[in-house]
Order: sequence, then C-alpha cells, then structure tokens
Amino acid sequence: MSAATATGSSPAHAPHRSTSVQPGLVGRDRLLRRLLGARDVPLVVLLAPAGYGKTTLLCQWAQHDARPFMWLEREELADAVDDLEAPSVLVVDDAHLGDSTDAADAVLAAIADLPHGSQIALASRREPALPLGRLRAHRGMVELRSADLAMRRGEAAALVSSVGLDLHRHELQILMQRTEGWAAGLYLAALSLRTGSDADAVSRFGGDDRMVADYLRDEVLSELAPDDLEFVVATSVLDRLSGPVCDAVTGRGRSAGRLRRLSRSNLLVLPLDHNDESYRYHPLLLDHLRAELRRRDGEAEPELHRLASGWYAHNGDLDAALHHALAAGDLARGGALLWEAAGGWAARGRNASLEGWLDRFTDGEIATTPALAVTAALTHLANGQGDLVERWAAAAPRTAALELLLAALGRNGIAAMAERAAAAGPFAPGDSPGRAMRCLVHGVGLQLSGHGEQARAELENGVRHGALAAPALQALCLAQLALLAVDQDDWQAAVAHAERALGHVRRSGLRDYPTMALVHAVSAEVRAHRGQIEAAAEDAARASQLMERLRDFAPWYEAETRIALARTALRLTDVAGARHLLAQARRFLRQTPDAMVLGRWADEASAAADAFVSSGGIGAAALTTAELRVLQSLPTHLSLREIAAAMRASENTVKTQAHAIYRKLDASARSEAVDRASALGLLDMRRAA
Repeated sequence: MSAATATGSSPAHAPHRSTSVQPGLVGRDRLLRRLLGARDVPLVVLLAPAGYGKTTLLCQWAQHDARPFMWLEREELADAVDDLEAPSVLVVDDAHLGDSTDAADAVLAAIADLPHGSQIALASRREPALPLGRLRAHRGMVELRSADLAMRRGEAAALVSSVGLDLHRHELQILMQRTEGWAAGLYLAALSLRTGSDADAVSRFGGDDRMVADYLRDEVLSELAPDDLEFVVATSVLDRLSGPVCDAVTGRGRSAGRLRRLSRSNLLVLPLDHNDESYRYHPLLLDHLRAELRRRDGEAEPELHRLASGWYAHNGDLDAALHHALAAGDLARGGALLWEAAGGWAARGRNASLEGWLDRFTDGEIATTPALAVTAALTHLANGQGDLVERWAAAAPRTAALELLLAALGRNGIAAMAERAAAAGPFAPGDSPGRAMRCLVHGVGLQLSGHGEQARAELENGVRHGALAAPALQALCLAQLALLAVDQDDWQAAVAHAERALGHVRRSGLRDYPTMALVHAVSAEVRAHRGQIEAAAEDAARASQLMERLRDFAPWYEAETRIALARTALRLTDVAGARHLLAQARRFLRQTPDAMVLGRWADEASAAADAFVSSGGIGAAALTTAELRVLQSLPTHLSLREIAAAMRASENTVKTQAHAIYRKLDASARSEAVDRASALGLLDMRRAA
C-alpha cells in the first residue's frame, strides 16, 4: 500500500468515468453512511488539508452508490449537467485549484440546473469561494471537514496493520495523539516505524521524522508564499496563536488576518474558537516547523521565546510568560516572573503550581538565582517546612521579602518577630499578599506579646489586604482574631471570625495546606464551645492531620495550634489527650520563652485539666459523643421528648443517654447534672440562657 493509496489519488479526470476502489484501503463506513443518507442534498463539500483521504472517500462512495460518478474539471461542470440523463454524482477533485469568484458562480449555476437526484461533490484543500454560510443555513450542502475525516481508533488500527505494523494499544494511542487522526501522518508513521527496531520509537515519533518532514514540505509548505513560510516558522515557538502575540513575536502587523487566511487554506492551521481569534498548528506540523527553526538559525529561537514571554507577561498570563522565559534559557527573567506570581499563588491555593515550576530548575540554578531562592523559601513556608525556608533563605540576598519570611518563623522570639516584621514592610508597594503577610506576622507578634488592641488593628488590616489576593493569609488573620476574641471572652466575635476563616479555606483550595492546621484547630475550639460536638471532633482531627505534616516549623505556631486543640479536647472530655497536647506545646514554648500569652494559655488549660480531674471529672471523661450532644440541650427548657425531636432521635434513646450522663456525672437529677457539667467547663451557661 503506497502513500498515495492511504490518502487517495485522483483517477483520470474524464467525464462519465466511474472509478473502482483500490484493494487494501481502510473502509470509511461512518462517513459513507452520511453521504449515502444525504442523496437529496445537491452539494457535497470535502474540505481538509492534504492527506486526509478526500479522494479515497470519494472512490469508496462511488463503489457503494448505484448512481454513476463522473470526475470532472471545474470548467466541465456546466456541460456535464446539461448532458445528464439519469441521477448522477459529478465530482470535482482538487477544487482548490480553481477558487475564483467566476469558478464559484459556475458551481452555483450548475447546482441550480442540477436535476433531482443528482449531486455535485467538491474536494478541496482550501475553502472555495462559495456562500458556504447560506448553503449551510438552507440545508443545501453536506460538509465534511478535517475533524470528520480524521481517522478514529479502529480505522487507524486497520491502517497501520495494513502495512504490517503491529502496535500495542497504548502505542496506537500515542500515534493518535500525535497525528490527531490525520491519515497521511498515520500511514507515514507506520512506514517509518515498520523499518525500525527501537522499542521507544513510537514515543519519539513526531513531525521531524524524515518521511513526515518530506511530505509536509512537498504537500503542505510548498504552497506557501515565502512571507507566509517565514511567518509560520517564526510563530512555531507558540503553542497557541493569536494576532496580537504573533505580531509581537514576528515584529509585523496584521497577523490576525494572515492566520485567518492560512486557516481557511487548510494548511494544518487549526482554529480553536468560532471567532477567528485563536489557532494552533497541527502537532506534526508544529514539530516540523520547530525543527526547521532550529536548523535555520539556532540563535533566533531564544529571542522569539523572549519576545513571547514579554508579551504574555504584559498581558497577565504568567504561566505562558514563564514557559517562554524558560524556553529562552533566561533564568533571571524566569525567576523574576515566578517571584512576581509567588505571593498571590501561595496565598490563593496555588502553591502546588509554584512547586511545579520550581521543579523545572536544578538546586544549583535556584541557589544562584536570588528571585528563585526567595520563591522557594516562600513555597516551603506555605508548606510548613521551616528547615527548607532557612535553607533557601541562606542562598538569597537579604531583602524585605526575605526578612518577612524569616520573621514568620519567629526563631529569635516573639518580640524580635514583631520588630522584624514591622521593619520588613510588604513584598512590594501595593502588593496585597505582601501587605497581608506583614500584617499577619506583625499582628501575631503583638498579640502573643500581650498587646491585644494593637494586634487587633494589624490583623484586621491583614484581613482587608488579603480579601481578594491572599485568602490563605486572610484565613490565618481571622483565626488569630478568633483566638484574641476567645481570650477576651467574646465568643460571638470568635464564632464569626472562625467561621469566616474556615469558609476561606474551603472555597479557596486551601484544605491541604499544612499551615491551615491552626484554622481548623480554632474552628474546633469554637464549635466545641457551642456544643457542636461532631463538627468540633472533625475539625480537631483535620487539624491534627495537617499538623503532622509540619516540619521544623515556627515554634509559636506549633504551640498555639496545640493549645487550641487541647482546649477543644477538654470540652470533649478527653483529658488525657489535652494533657498530651499541652506537653507538646510546652516543648515548643521553650524555643520561644517570651511568648507570654501562649504561656498563660497553656497554664490555664493545664489548670482546667487538673480541675476537671479533682472535681470528679473522671466519670465525665467517659461521656460519649452522643451523650455530649444531649448534654448541650439539658440546660434548656426543652423536655427529653422535644430534645429527641430536635436531634431526630427516638425518645427512648435520648432518655437512655440522659440517664448515662447523670450516672457518669454522679448526679441524681437533670439540674444537678447541668451544675456539675458547668463546673467542669463542659457547658457555657450564658449561651444556654
């Protein structure tokens, strides 16, 4: 089977001459069904680049249709229509060779004179000068384009098998992705791979393969004017083509019109929308053009990438700008772009994107590029990896941004943390993530040093600065405000702040950030105080899971999170768990001895645990989650039947749980159980009232 056979070759252009299908061709049954089912439509247009099998399909159609098929030149149409004596199909193959207005008028006149039951079929590489929109709207045309003619998996398997190539399923899938079902590409790939013995040949196959390159050069690129050829080679550095970016890369104007024209010419320039704004090259053509660019001028490619990077950066597409900066080998520009995005990405749930970009650099490149080093430090801070923050900080020159990141770790104590943050300032003027970061670190330093009102002002500023650009920092500021409210016994404010903080975590893709452990711990404490037992336990469990992923992190953060969890554990009658968490918190407090507020919180929680035990709380520690839920309702005016209805449980179940509460609290009546639970800190009587 030859290459001409795979894509079809026109029979002799003789009127009234039918054609037969060459043996071994892949059947296009799904397309034949469309053609055979549209015999009443006067015009059939097959519109695709070279190699999509237009002529082959016409030959197969002729074999399956009882009507005679006649292959004509465009000039012969009018006479052929006049001579028709029976329903027939008049075929003009290679119709792209005559696409003038006169040719279009001739075709339209022939359609108008066509007897009922006859059809005209045009096969063309470029759109003929016909009113295709009007013909579509009036159902006067059947249209098969590249997407229709592209081979499906079964057809592709039959094609490669016909040349003696046996591929595994995953190998065929690779070829389908590279060729996108382009028949000529599949056939040439099969020929090329059949002669090779390399097990990895399929994965390496592309448009730079010699057979494919020869075909593209002869059948596709040979039709281009020199100016168009220069254009497609230069713009091959782009994955997505648009007029403005092509103007920037080539230094020329009117690229949008050129792209539209090339797309209409079906030279494997594929539209990505219906507005003629965005295009791409076929993967094999793209491979070939890029190889051609490197062959012509090795120094041109980096400069083209730099131009593309500049355009994308100016237009706010930092991912694309980074891609082209790295393709140009410009580490300094790549680092600057990445750092420009880093604050917002890390604070908006895109820390994984930062890590992905950093993975493209070697450790040596990061260490010798200051912007990359500080970006790496920020990424590891968001991941709770304090040791790596300090590792990369050591490789970067001291800047305001780096001072702020180091201040967040609080290695030199809380007072130094506050001073360092105040002196560092934001990452850059007007930078909301940087400003929110400064407010958070400075606010925490003030809060844990005992300057509550000053801390509140800073943290509230952090909430405002992080509102749009930094939800992670906003959530942490809100969590700190909730703890400040708890310390001041303002539970209404604590609830509002904690709920907002947790909402930002959930909405902004921050659930897996280890540094969100504090947000969950604060939510757990507030919910436990409100008697939301199951929700508090879930938040506490999530906080513990995230906390386990912290590594050599800020001692103040580690201690604060554990103290909040310990207070939650006491509310849930888990005295042993609370004491374990407090013991861990004290180990971290030894690393930051001037965090006097944290020390006071730890002392108060320890005293509460001791009081719980000394006042007979051993029995209370045995209360189940369901019993704790019932306990929250005992101070109310609701009867046990009404409590059961509110909890959607049976009255007998609630009675059993109430009696278990009395027994474990060593109480003989409901009022006595409420008093003992309140004394143990298991109930907030103000909320119940």
